[in-house]
Amino acid sequence: MTVRLAILGLGRGAVLTAPAFVAHPRIELVAGCDPNAQARAGFGRPSFASAEELFADGAFDAVYIASPHEFHASHAIMAARAGKHVLVEKPMAVTLAEATAMVAAAREAGTILMVGPSHGFDPPVALATEIVASGEIGPARMMHCSNFTDFLYRPRRPAELETARGGGVVLSQGTHQIDMVRRIADSPVSSVSAWTGGWDARATEGAFTALLHFENGAVANLTYSGYAHYDSDAVAGWIGELGQAKNPQAHGRARAALQAVDEQAAKAARTFAAPHETTAPKHHERFGSLIILCEKADLELTSQGVNIHGDTGMRSVAAPLPVAQRTNVADAFVRAILDEETPLFDGSWGRDSLAVCQAILRSANEGRSVTPSELFPSDI
Repeated sequence: MTVRLAILGLGRGAVLTAPAFVAHPRIELVAGCDPNAQARAGFGRPSFASAEELFADGAFDAVYIASPHEFHASHAIMAARAGKHVLVEKPMAVTLAEATAMVAAAREAGTILMVGPSHGFDPPVALATEIVASGEIGPARMMHCSNFTDFLYRPRRPAELETARGGGVVLSQGTHQIDMVRRIADSPVSSVSAWTGGWDARATEGAFTALLHFENGAVANLTYSGYAHYDSDAVAGWIGELGQAKNPQAHGRARAALQAVDEQAAKAARTFAAPHETTAPKHHERFGSLIILCEKADLELTSQGVNIHGDTGMRSVAAPLPVAQRTNVADAFVRAILDEETPLFDGSWGRDSLAVCQAILRSANEGRSVTPSELFPSDI
């Protein structure tokens, strides 16, 4: 059996994830949807201008929702009511009320709701999780996760710079770090203390730092900046987020490059409207630095796998490279649909990660420690 898959939203996320669907033997990529006619033409498959048209056609089993964040909830609920399984990009929604409605709609329809991809799926993260879970080096006690990028100065739609519409680095990028440390800690987040910063014309949170406490006693410090000055890929041999070799100078030119172009035209060029070459990965995707301090050793995630720093030195454990980046995401979605396996990153997981994002924003705004559970709607 195969899953007939449609993609709703033919932007950057879809460009990066579609190769995994094409490479998967149990997925048939059959349709697309985007209001941009050039993106539809570049997709190369039957495509529709609106979600309503896509679901009216309905000749598919599941949909990957990669539309802008503010549309995730309405599109996922529309899909569930049409009986379609859903893989929805992170963050799964903008508000917890929306996320709760998405979970309820999938439950009522009996359909799969899975959230991703995020860097919580990366093979080195999965490998580190396995090493910690094995008990070989004891439980994770402290995690340090940091990333300094040019995120804020890549081409953006106006909504991507408005927190209320799902923009800013906390909702757009913090989810990656939250998913990584939550997967490794294997414990609910009990409290969040955070600071956010925004200090230039890109009027949203451009940086944050947060301390997460887990119920099992572990802690994680998350730090992120998207201001296009320091580039943390410098300490990773200039291997970038997508596992590609980077030009060390490109990051520092992001601000000037953005000023020299029409931003919305540049944004469109990152979609299927422009040709994109797909090559077999030489390195894993990665998201800055993640160090995991355990009782008997420390783990360092790399673009090849995990370095274990123990009492007698360091040894490296490789994580096998996939045929295409994000193949594990496609495979988890297929197994959830065809093999009835419960995905790790299901709707409830996505909602909990969104709650941590919202706790970061609330903590920074109110100057206090926040418990994620206090933010949930009262009717769940």
